[in-house]
Amino acid sequence: MATKKPVSDYSESSIRVLKGLEPVKQRPGMYTRTENPLHIIQEVIDNASDEALGGHCKNIIVTQNADGSISVEDDGRGIPVGLHPEENVPTVEIVFTRLHAGGKFDKGSGGAYAFSGGLHGVGVSVTNALSKRLEIAVWRKDDAGNGFHNLAFENGDLVEPLRSEPAPKDGKKSGTRVTAWPDAKYFDSPLISQVELQRLLRSKAVLLPGVTVTLKNAKNGDEQTWMYKDGLRGYLNEQLAQTTSGGETLIPLFEGEQFATPDAEGFAEGEGASWVVAWTEEGAVVRESYVNLIPTPNGGTHESGLREGLFGAMKNFVELHSLLPKGVKLLPEDVFARASFVLSAKVLDPQFQGQIKERLNSRDAVRLVSTFSKPALELWLNQHIDYGKKLAELVIKQAQSRLRSAQKVEKKKSSGVAVLPGKLTDCESDDTARTEIFLVEGDSAGGSAKMGRDKEFQAILPLRGKVLNSWETDKDRLFANNEIHDIAVAIGVDPHHHGDTPDLSGLRYGKICILSDADVDGSHIQVLLLTLFFRHFPKLIENGNICIARPPLYRVDAPARGKKPIQKLYALDDGELVAIEDKLRKDGLKEGSWTISRFKGLGEMNAEQLWETTMNPDTRRLLPVSLGDFDHSYSSSRFNMLMGKGEAAARRAWIEEHGNEVEADI
Repeated sequence: MATKKPVSDYSESSIRVLKGLEPVKQRPGMYTRTENPLHIIQEVIDNASDEALGGHCKNIIVTQNADGSISVEDDGRGIPVGLHPEENVPTVEIVFTRLHAGGKFDKGSGGAYAFSGGLHGVGVSVTNALSKRLEIAVWRKDDAGNGFHNLAFENGDLVEPLRSEPAPKDGKKSGTRVTAWPDAKYFDSPLISQVELQRLLRSKAVLLPGVTVTLKNAKNGDEQTWMYKDGLRGYLNEQLAQTTSGGETLIPLFEGEQFATPDAEGFAEGEGASWVVAWTEEGAVVRESYVNLIPTPNGGTHESGLREGLFGAMKNFVELHSLLPKGVKLLPEDVFARASFVLSAKVLDPQFQGQIKERLNSRDAVRLVSTFSKPALELWLNQHIDYGKKLAELVIKQAQSRLRSAQKVEKKKSSGVAVLPGKLTDCESDDTARTEIFLVEGDSAGGSAKMGRDKEFQAILPLRGKVLNSWETDKDRLFANNEIHDIAVAIGVDPHHHGDTPDLSGLRYGKICILSDADVDGSHIQVLLLTLFFRHFPKLIENGNICIARPPLYRVDAPARGKKPIQKLYALDDGELVAIEDKLRKDGLKEGSWTISRFKGLGEMNAEQLWETTMNPDTRRLLPVSLGDFDHSYSSSRFNMLMGKGEAAARRAWIEEHGNEVEADI
């Protein structure tokens, strides 16, 4: 009797290991933007910009060739061409073929790039992987590689090995030229937006005063050149002139820069920021930020630091001169609402969100930029009191407008007032666009959260023990449970079912954040609370009011190294811990020189740690809760299987089927 062959064979040979540049070709969206090839060309431009940032380059030329390729040329030092001491392969070849290989990991004293946007070592190797052909020409004038060198790749593979010859007689002594033919199959469109390319190159010129950036079009002979001597100020004026505001600013542009000195406490030498800020009464605002010349269109912690610094200076000025009307309280958004700015930060070891570096995540950048920008603006305001009062008038007007809007919402609220739970530590604001409540596991963690929170807009409700599994509890019987009663009264919304149209005018907090330990018990509490909201407050999930706070599981204390001071790094899970340790090794730290602490619970964190990692809107990672692609009926059946008291057999079958997928916290 023939045995039945299994439908699918899952064996050792089923596991595929992607080598070289294969991961980029398989999942290009993990490494770059795929709308068009601009970002892979930007990786090459960024390398030239990093040479200029280090003072080794005065000219960057980008040429759009007639055959569809794009060349980026600089007069920097030229990529090293000698054999790599460990790999025994030409170094220039490694740069373009190996992920996580580059000259920007070494941030210590004597490193090739003290400040750079490149960090992960995937930049130009991604350009190579996603190009049909890539040609590199290098001019070097050092003993190791004096002369002219070139090599070529096709589809990421070396097809023309490194060839070297004596230095040419064309007068060029050093530099690099990279020519890429992007492969259209990896992109939604093969066409690069000329507006975006011009804007990118112009911004490089702005951020590199004295460096000439040129864009040539070989098809029609057009050529544009940018070179700014007045840097950020001229650029912001130019951008404002193109908006509906007509470039008319309320006060003269506030500009400044400051960088850490060798004896600066808490910052590496050279870290800091340059900025220019303008306030306009009407029209569109202009906001651009950069980290080590890398554009960060989604902002990040450096922008949060500027916001914090401007607010602190303005608040002190208004209080010093007694300008604030009675009953008006300034908030950061009042100062920031009409502010246009260009911000260029220098961060020794920038941490970006994802490989495409659209947002800066480095927690230290908030303190870095705010520490330098706040005293500078405060001094400027007190030296120009008339202008300071004009700005204060605009900011106060913004605050009054915000208060009027909040009062309109208040009138819609129910007149019936429930007595708030005694253990609730409420916030001062009642503007649901800002307010948050944290449902915190345990009284000790609740104490840290109360001390660490921003009392202006963050409320704390500590929960004792585990909340009732309310999946099969009738709506009318919910309030028999004290914890659920307190949650409902605190948030100001009555229990309801899916399909109901509950009155949400009494909602007291825009965000309802579940804050529990980063362990199995904490996950169980999350599930019980999510069950409560899904079953009895579904409209809050639908409206995006429910979030899960993500406290770290580990803290890594890294010793000082080179220019970098002592660091405290936080990891959400084991995966992030491995990544942090890997990065510390690449930064040159010896194995075992750092210490790892595991938080057994939120109660082990002090108020400052809890604020910095989990509650500060600028540095936390908050997970919004939504149903995603699942409809309510599917989700209900899944919840019923997981949480129903009579569903033990179904749960057992489900666990047996999916048990191998669990990441056990043992």
